Amino acid sequence: MEQIEGKNPVREALRAGAKLDRLVLAKGSERSLREILDLASETGIPIEWREREWLDRKSQTRGHQGVLAWRKPVGYVELSELVARAHESSNVPLIVILDGVQDPHNLGSVLRSAEAVGAHGVVIPKHRAVGLTATVAKVSAGAVEYVPVAQVTNLSQAIATLKEAGFWVVGADMAGETLHFEADLTGPMALVIGGEGKGMARLTKERCDLTVRLPMYGQINSLNAAVAAAIMMYEVVRQRASTK
Repeated sequence: MEQIEGKNPVREALRAGAKLDRLVLAKGSERSLREILDLASETGIPIEWREREWLDRKSQTRGHQGVLAWRKPVGYVELSELVARAHESSNVPLIVILDGVQDPHNLGSVLRSAEAVGAHGVVIPKHRAVGLTATVAKVSAGAVEYVPVAQVTNLSQAIATLKEAGFWVVGADMAGETLHFEADLTGPMALVIGGEGKGMARLTKERCDLTVRLPMYGQINSLNAAVAAAIMMYEVVRQRASTK
C-alpha cells in the first residue's frame, strides 16, 4: 500500500476518486479537516481517529498535518498514453521530461507546476531517478492525482518517439544555444530538464532539437531543477497566450 500524508494530498486523492483503503485523522482536528471529512462521507470511506502521537510515529514525511491515508500506489502510464492525451486535448501538447532528477522534492514540485500550467504529463527514467513516493505526493500538493507520469527504460528512445509524434524537443542547459525567451515555444513541445548537479546527459542533449539557457546575472550559475522547470513551463504559457 502507498501512504499519503497531509491535507492537500489526501483531499485531492478523495476529489480524484481514489479508493482509499484506510483514512486516519488526528483526534481534535475535526474543524481543520472538515472538507476531508465531508469528502470521505460522500464516498463512504470509514474514518479512524487516533492520537496525534500515533500519526507522528507512522508518518514518513514528518508533515502529516493530522491526516494519513493508504491506497493502492498511483500507477505509471505508457508513453503512448501521454502522447494520445496530448493530441486529444484542446490545448497545444506539452510534456515535461526529467533526465535523472533524484530529489523527491524536485519531482513533486515539477508535478505541481505541470498541473498548474495544464501540461499533459511528465516522463521520467526508470533507473537512476526518483519515482512516485510518499514525499513526492506530499510535495506535489495533490498534483500527482492529475498529472500522469510515464516511467521509461530508455529516455533517448522516448525522445525519439515524441519527435515522431510531432513534438519539438527543447532542453534547458547552462550552455544552451539561445535564451529561453528567444526560442519559439508555441508548438507541440517536450521540455527536457536535467537532474541535480550534472544536468542533462550527453546523449539526451544530443537528442534535443534545441537547447536553451536561462539568463543568470548573479554569482550562482545554475537553478534548482524544479525552479528551472517552472520557469520553462510558464514561458511556454506566456508565448502561447501572446499568439492567441
